[in-house]
Amino acid sequence: MTSIAVVQGSAGERVLQAAHGTAERAQRFYDQQVLDHLNERMITFVRAQEMVFVATADARGECDATFRAGPAGFMHVVGPTRLMWPEYRGNGVLASLGNISENAHVGLLFMDFVKDVIGLHVNGRATIMEDAQARAECPELPVDPVPGRRAERWVVVDVVEAYIHCAKHIPRMVKAPRERAWGTDDVRRKGGDFFGAAASQPDRAERPEQEQNGDNRRGGVGRWRRLLRLPWRRGRSGEPTPAAGTPARGRRAG
Repeated sequence: MTSIAVVQGSAGERVLQAAHGTAERAQRFYDQQVLDHLNERMITFVRAQEMVFVATADARGECDATFRAGPAGFMHVVGPTRLMWPEYRGNGVLASLGNISENAHVGLLFMDFVKDVIGLHVNGRATIMEDAQARAECPELPVDPVPGRRAERWVVVDVVEAYIHCAKHIPRMVKAPRERAWGTDDVRRKGGDFFGAAASQPDRAERPEQEQNGDNRRGGVGRWRRLLRLPWRRGRSGEPTPAAGTPARGRRAG
């Protein structure tokens, strides 16, 4: 049975809709397109996707957007209200998982650039499971035969809302064959220093590790925070940091 999210839209959305005269149009979208679960068409769509964009934020609201990919079906649909995706071996930063450990809210965006040229937003609450625990609770999880695509752990998302991303601005693309180096540590195959970040600050490579630990996880923001006298993340400014798992409102569901 189709159901609609009971409380629609954040306070900020509603204020701006009133200010810009879009409240009626927005309400029509909420009523017609926003679900609190995945319907059958959404499930079929998700199972066919080979990539997803993932948005997370830590307890202080510092956000991060990333990308996950795999063969079609890598995003495992447990049911209408739950998704799971595998976390492969990466660069060891664990930015998304670190955020999720502090703040369970996640936003997923599935984009089909090739066939249907449409998108699907899925927002929800995430938890992290080690691979053994996930398989004990969900025995039907696939085992990927490619070593670089073996899950080290899984992110489990309980769906809060799901809705379409309209097609009008999505470019159509053609899928081209490409060998992907799943799980490689080969610096060149991972992209090397494509943007010249390492080359632009060689002094960092010469500094003792204990000094470099003061830098932000993505390399360099910590230094700029010190120069600008900005407060550190994760509660170091003395402000209270919300506990992990503290309930908070979703973008449209609260």
